[in-house]
Amino acid sequence: MKIRNRLTLLFTGMIAALLLLFAWVVYVSYSHDREDEYYKTLQQQAVTKANLLLDAKVSPEVLQLIYKNTAGSRSQEEVAVYDTAFNLLYHDAVNIDKVKETRQMIEEIIRDREITFHAGRLQVVGFLYPHNGTDYIVTAAAEDEYGLRQLQHLFRTLAITFLVAVVFVFLAAQFFSRQALKPVSDMVDKVEDITATNLDLRLAGAAGKDEIAELAQTFNRMLDRLEQSFDAQKQFVSNISHELRTPLTAMMAELEITASRDRPAEEYRQSMRHAIADAQRLVKLSNSLLDLAKASYDPSEINFREIRLDEVLMDARSAILQAHPEYKINVVFEEADDDDMVSVNGNEYLLKVAFINLLENGCKFSTPPETTVTVTWFKAHTILRFADTGIGMSKEDLPHIFTPFYRGDNRPYAEGNGIGLSLALKIVRLHKGNISVVSKTGHGTTFTVELPHI
Repeated sequence: MKIRNRLTLLFTGMIAALLLLFAWVVYVSYSHDREDEYYKTLQQQAVTKANLLLDAKVSPEVLQLIYKNTAGSRSQEEVAVYDTAFNLLYHDAVNIDKVKETRQMIEEIIRDREITFHAGRLQVVGFLYPHNGTDYIVTAAAEDEYGLRQLQHLFRTLAITFLVAVVFVFLAAQFFSRQALKPVSDMVDKVEDITATNLDLRLAGAAGKDEIAELAQTFNRMLDRLEQSFDAQKQFVSNISHELRTPLTAMMAELEITASRDRPAEEYRQSMRHAIADAQRLVKLSNSLLDLAKASYDPSEINFREIRLDEVLMDARSAILQAHPEYKINVVFEEADDDDMVSVNGNEYLLKVAFINLLENGCKFSTPPETTVTVTWFKAHTILRFADTGIGMSKEDLPHIFTPFYRGDNRPYAEGNGIGLSLALKIVRLHKGNISVVSKTGHGTTFTVELPHI
């Protein structure tokens, strides 16, 4: 069910319930007042007839004749007079006797002085009537035909009014729900027009202060992220194509030139060394792309366990020194009070990749190729500082160094593909850590990695 229909039914149901409650209160209140009023009328009529009998000394035969001449409807009061010994002194119509008085009823009237009750559609009142020092029991019974007709008329009026009101409320609810949700409908129509080819479109109405404006703002922020993601993907594909094409083109050119004519053995070997270097660049690029893909996984899909950062760091150092014996890597550990200070919940392979990239980055941009890692602790974090005394980075390059495939002014100084630092950032953030950099041209660079320890 659409929200518009649900709101219409909910609003109509709530108003209908309130109207029904109002109609019920009016009906019950009127019915109760009618009943009380008619009991009073019955009592007054009975008192009048008792006075005629007891004060005016009108004979019972005359009163009964009057009753018979006026009888013909159930609204005619039937009055009976008893003494306290249950002796019948007067009755309008003994043969008809709408209400059968019993000794128990008389005793109840004497005890309570007045009782009222229903006998079918009749209303009956019985009361103790003192007269000249003597108590009499007077009962009267009749049907309030006029009052009941008025009550039925009120019921029909309320029922018809209720149904008509519910219909109008339903129509009004439909109109207001349609007007209230029109911005949402317009928003849906606009969103359907947005595709991968026009992600620059945005929803209108985001300048307001209501919930619809908040929804439009949320959609627009989502579209901003999608547009950035698509642009980054396009740039990523473009960069990969360029990085792959360069060594492949160089390799093909080298091999074609070598194969174009006979050459001395040394030139063949030289050409093969160039081809191998280009192939190694391709392998390194492929490995970096695979690691970047792994670091982009959903954290729930990556195997995390308790590992020691000092062991991972030393493994990364050994891997670099094995590949580059000329590098020098110094590791300084501050004394820890607890082994948990160097233990984190993480993925050993990914952290090793991040440390290798940071260590290798410090060595290859320094002369001599040397970097120093200092491991310290502060509160809930283990802090690793990767410092070198190399060429440093300019202020213009610092904001972009973690962008994939970005190469700064130091590009001619050492080979690379611009993935290492962005990969290190992804891995550190994947482990709920943080990485920062301080650098100055000609004075070296320091990367600071903070990881929450166990």
